[in-house]
Amino acid sequence: MGIAALKGSYGPEQICEGRTVAVSCGIGQYRTRQLMPFGDTMNRLNVLFVCSRNQWRSPTAEQVFRRHPALNVRSGGTSPNARHTVSGQDIQWADVILVMEGKHKSRLMSEFTSMLLGKPVHVLDIPDEYRYMDAELVEMLERSVGGVLHLD
Repeated sequence: MGIAALKGSYGPEQICEGRTVAVSCGIGQYRTRQLMPFGDTMNRLNVLFVCSRNQWRSPTAEQVFRRHPALNVRSGGTSPNARHTVSGQDIQWADVILVMEGKHKSRLMSEFTSMLLGKPVHVLDIPDEYRYMDAELVEMLERSVGGVLHLD
């Protein structure tokens, strides 16, 4: 079960041999983190899923990936009316942020500009057309998240 590579919005973030994450922290600066895919949840990749109201898409993503042995997952929404509105604490916690649409990335960038510097934010391009755990949504998430995080 491997995570092969991440390519974020701010430059080359990648996972190398031995599951070490190199996350860009600014131009030419990186921090590394060793991933342990089994057991210790403190050494897993922290993934934050974001949609608008944290009602259908991001909670589905959280549910689908919550048992993945290499990931810790959370979800949140960009709307003030979200079930859980994304907070600064969520942004700090996340190693990588996966948003459903470009507008979610824009909203996060507007509200958490300095906290997002060097943090990979990926747009999954999943429209707001699905209900919680919709089979087509689950399939799209597995394909798109698996592609971004290179999950086996």
